[in-house]
Amino acid sequence: MKKRAAVLGTGIIGAPVARNLAERFEVRVWNRTPGKADDLADVAGVCATAEEAVTGADIVVTVLKDGPAVLETMSAAAPGLARGALWVQLSTVGVTAVGELAAFADRHGLTFYDAPVQGTRQPAESGRLVIIAAGPESGRPEAEAVFSAIGNRTVWVSTEVGAASRLKLALNTLVLALTHGTAESLAIAEALGVDPRLVVDVVAGGPLDSMFFQGKAAAILAGDYTPAFSVGNAAKDAQLVVEAAERAGVEMDVTAAGLRRFERAAEQGHRDKDMAASYLASTS
Repeated sequence: MKKRAAVLGTGIIGAPVARNLAERFEVRVWNRTPGKADDLADVAGVCATAEEAVTGADIVVTVLKDGPAVLETMSAAAPGLARGALWVQLSTVGVTAVGELAAFADRHGLTFYDAPVQGTRQPAESGRLVIIAAGPESGRPEAEAVFSAIGNRTVWVSTEVGAASRLKLALNTLVLALTHGTAESLAIAEALGVDPRLVVDVVAGGPLDSMFFQGKAAAILAGDYTPAFSVGNAAKDAQLVVEAAERAGVEMDVTAAGLRRFERAAEQGHRDKDMAASYLASTS
């Protein structure tokens, strides 16, 4: 018999995660916005509450916006949680929240894996996420069964819970800088009367080129801000980096400025657009 997995959160990443898991597990799903999980009814049981979704589950997978949302959801689900179940936490929650989640897992007898992912909509849909994992060795074979269904690579950071979330903040610092760098490069070219497509033409095939640059530049040039990762989520992640840096005594000038840029984009009405809409914050 297939093991049962509950996926809590069926947004841009959660929905394809659930669909890919359904190839190997019996899956139940829940989303806090009623109806958002309905598109998964062909492969998973759609549940009205988080508690219903986790009842009888061997594995619980959380793919929610932030630490408070994860803790709130798991608290609501608590009556249905089975002691000994595996909890795979994929959300980017930051340094403080991951400790709170690990404490929750201890209180409820769950085996907790701190496992934020690198990748957005397309890698999630194709099962090519990179999983950054930390947690006990005892449950790793079961955890890796989940990871292999949703990703093409797992990087084990440590047995120490929280280590993966700390690494994710470092990686997100680079992602956010690349996003703003691409947006501002195209914006200043256009403002100076240069076709911004020439920026892409010069970069293509050279040492500055990357799939990420090409993807964000193409979206900006096409004016297509269909979210792979939203401005709102990017601002949340930037805030987590800034807060962690303050506690660590590190000055993060670029990330702090980037946070203000995302906040400005959100204030201009672009919160739910792809983070490439940083480009739109170039004008007031």
